[in-house]
Amino acid sequence: MSRTNTTALKNDPKTINGWALFDWANSAYALVITVAIFPGYFLAVTDDHFTLLGISMTDSALYAFAVSAAYLLIALASPLLSGIADYGGRKKWFLKLFTSIGSLACISMWFFTGMNTLPLGITSFILATIGFAGGLVFYNAYLPIISTEDQYDQVSAKGFSYGYIGSVILLVVNLGMITFHEELGFSGQSIAVRLAFVMVGLWWLGFAQIPFRRLPADAFVKSEENLVRKGYLELKKVWRSLQKLAMAKRFLVSFFFYNAGVQTVLFLASTFAINELKFGATDLIILILILQLVAICGAYLFAKVSDWRGNKFSIIVMLFIWIAICVTAYLVITKLQFYLLAGAVGMVMGGIQSLSRSTYSKLIPENTPDTTSYFSFYDVLDKVSTMMGTFGFGIVQLTGGMRSAVLALTVLFLVGLVALWRVRIVRGEGAISQQPA
Repeated sequence: MSRTNTTALKNDPKTINGWALFDWANSAYALVITVAIFPGYFLAVTDDHFTLLGISMTDSALYAFAVSAAYLLIALASPLLSGIADYGGRKKWFLKLFTSIGSLACISMWFFTGMNTLPLGITSFILATIGFAGGLVFYNAYLPIISTEDQYDQVSAKGFSYGYIGSVILLVVNLGMITFHEELGFSGQSIAVRLAFVMVGLWWLGFAQIPFRRLPADAFVKSEENLVRKGYLELKKVWRSLQKLAMAKRFLVSFFFYNAGVQTVLFLASTFAINELKFGATDLIILILILQLVAICGAYLFAKVSDWRGNKFSIIVMLFIWIAICVTAYLVITKLQFYLLAGAVGMVMGGIQSLSRSTYSKLIPENTPDTTSYFSFYDVLDKVSTMMGTFGFGIVQLTGGMRSAVLALTVLFLVGLVALWRVRIVRGEGAISQQPA
């Protein structure tokens, strides 16, 4: 069977802006649901302590485990799906599929009202998170297709910045609706909160239609072969290729550990603020706005630092900041201190995700046709590390409390830092040395 590759004009502003608008669309879920509104709503409508499947559980630990379950499922599925997508030329098809699953599941969270509908709430949240995380596999895979290597850092930063701006706009609307629910005629705050879930789903699905139109069309390949088997063969091919790329392997080890810490902080910061510092709705509004607005500056700042001193230097600086954040969070006792800490998190959360993605893009062999399979491997590490971080956080929290769980995250950043220190990045033509240092 012959293989057909989708071609695209690289560095085309319209295509790049369309690609970045997918971040605008789906980041509303990442911010409004997983960070700002759903954690507090979940803790408010569920019992503080209960027994689930014979296990004594807290609602905050269950939330952490729900995140872990979602990322475990997508980690198991993404190598197969993205390998099939790359082999069959179906990047956009799968991007649309996961967007539909995620946005519709988000809308269905309207029906989650308390302990009596807890299974529905958990299932909807897990499916929505799977839709969000699964779509990123195919979204990221477009980066080497639509831009040249010298533009990876800037294009990647543009995507994150669009995401921050779009999600903040919808967050302000949602939180205004929740805060002034009586003036707006809602019979209760919970109705305004659940309506926000619906609005996020519609925003996500609606704005995603723009990148669906602008991104390169799929080049469908008709095959009588078993594409399930082909999916695993694609993954094995990437694994064998990585055996020859010493620096790429070291970077991925580093990414696995520090990303576990980053994602755990981002997913569980709100539950920490609510449980440990008694944040209310207004406090969370200020907290999230600080995070997102500073993150816009942070993504571009560290892209510039990368231009000046290279990707490795930028990521190392950010890892030191992440370690300081975890230690400080263990000690923080006032809301003002936590707001200042949120500013530090915002400064590095966008930068480290953006530069990690662009650094990996530079590690992929030039002109490879299998970008989705390579990014599948990257995204599997992303999902497994997120699962490991959030699950570990939940376990430590059950035994030692949330502050101890936050402090334990420093270990993940330290391991990532040590692994990254041994990666040699050669500046010049954007090439990264693959020979052992």
